[in-house]
Amino acid sequence: MARSLDDLFAALARSDFRSRFRLRGPELEYLRSRGMAQVLEHAERFVDERLAPATPANDGKQTPYRKHPVFVAQHATATCCRGCLARWHSIPKGRELTDPDKQHVLTVLERWLRGQEGSDD
Repeated sequence: MARSLDDLFAALARSDFRSRFRLRGPELEYLRSRGMAQVLEHAERFVDERLAPATPANDGKQTPYRKHPVFVAQHATATCCRGCLARWHSIPKGRELTDPDKQHVLTVLERWLRGQEGSDD
């Protein structure tokens, strides 16, 4: 059974690696200038293209660390590859993401991004 979002975010906050990620500079400006709705549209496309297939291309290396707020959010929330989805979100590797799986990922990304909106770069 998947953990609650509150439990997930508490665990992410305890991870030295995951807790280092913050929106700064160009990625924060991108979120502020384009707005949450557009960034979440991009997130949906990235999830469909880079995570949803049963065996994504370059799995484990398909998500850059910079250049878009969603990429930063994916690393911060362990939604960056199928291995992290399996470990952190109990979404198994080797099968296409279901619509509820995709919605979970998007909900997690949105929650993290909303927490970054007021950040100072």
